[in-house]
Amino acid sequence: MSLESHVSTLRSKHANIDRTLDHEQHRPAPDTIAIKKLKYEKLRLKEEIERLNPLIS
Repeated sequence: MSLESHVSTLRSKHANIDRTLDHEQHRPAPDTIAIKKLKYEKLRLKEEIERLNPLIS
């Protein structure tokens, strides 16, 4: 897998988590533990994307 496709996959996962997080936050009774885990995973992906981005430019 090339670095570009890896970053693209990470971006897709990040966007998917963002949608899931938005959905969870707008539920009548949001699961705060799930929200915390999603936010942590989203941040981890963002940091990985930012770390790899300079390598492909």
